Amino acid sequence: MNKPSANTRLAVYPGTFDPITNGHTDLVSRAAPLFDKVVVAVAESSSKGPGFSLNERISLARMALADLPNVEVRGFDCLLATFVGQIGAGVIIRGLRAVSDFEYEFQLASMNRHLIPQAETLFLTPAEQYSFISSSLVREIGRLGGDISGFVHPAVQQAMRQRWHKKQPETEGDHYA
Repeated sequence: MNKPSANTRLAVYPGTFDPITNGHTDLVSRAAPLFDKVVVAVAESSSKGPGFSLNERISLARMALADLPNVEVRGFDCLLATFVGQIGAGVIIRGLRAVSDFEYEFQLASMNRHLIPQAETLFLTPAEQYSFISSSLVREIGRLGGDISGFVHPAVQQAMRQRWHKKQPETEGDHYA
């Protein structure tokens, strides 16, 4: 079966990146040498109620990935298949942190194979020290004033502190992670 041609030296790493974490940047930094260009595609995902606007998430991702010359950060607000087709990418990068991610990611890869037959999905796992980090956990810790310095780029930490860190009286039972 012949697939339509796509640029297999151009990869897309899609996500909401709300916020971009050290786990994300680890995957991008390890994918970058494998491709001529990696596009970090920041999804609008307004239905997920992101803590940062699309433009803020793009800006934070650009700061966190500034040292990678072949990485471009772009926003998109359409179906991933449409975006991949528009830029002509041949590879979709997806991260797997744990076995529990696999079922959903496998289903997503199968659907993308149906929608975008010219693109292959490449699964990468983060370095061990990042395997437990998720944006939702980082957001929760940040909102509650916890130390997120080991989980995100300093610019992201600063943006989160400005957005959510408020001095609130502590009450019994309000402590998480």
